[in-house]
Amino acid sequence: MALNRRQMIELTRAMTQRRHALLEEIHSEVARAREEQYQTVAGATPDLGDQSVADLVADVDQAEVTRDLAEVRALDAAIRRMLDGRYGVCVDCGGEIPLERLRAQPSASRCMGCQERREKTYKM
Repeated sequence: MALNRRQMIELTRAMTQRRHALLEEIHSEVARAREEQYQTVAGATPDLGDQSVADLVADVDQAEVTRDLAEVRALDAAIRRMLDGRYGVCVDCGGEIPLERLRAQPSASRCMGCQERREKTYKM
């Protein structure tokens, strides 16, 4: 069953809201990272433990931004698929992606079967 107009609007709204929230989060994380100097986290006279904690904090911050950017890119790709009329169609098998899956993850590009095979193959 293809998605109807109301479902497409619902999913578009969900993707747009999530994208907006992610961009706000990315901007605040980057701003906080810029303001939070390494010296502040590590201390004025850091020892190896302080440096390790400061490095860990910086790495976690970077990982969060990277994860959020990946999700924004996935949402952008889903919006492009929607505009092209390919949204809700599995990129691997061409089958329909169930509405329940799209509601749970609007950026989904694969049906559950193909996604599971991909994760097993590529150990995601």
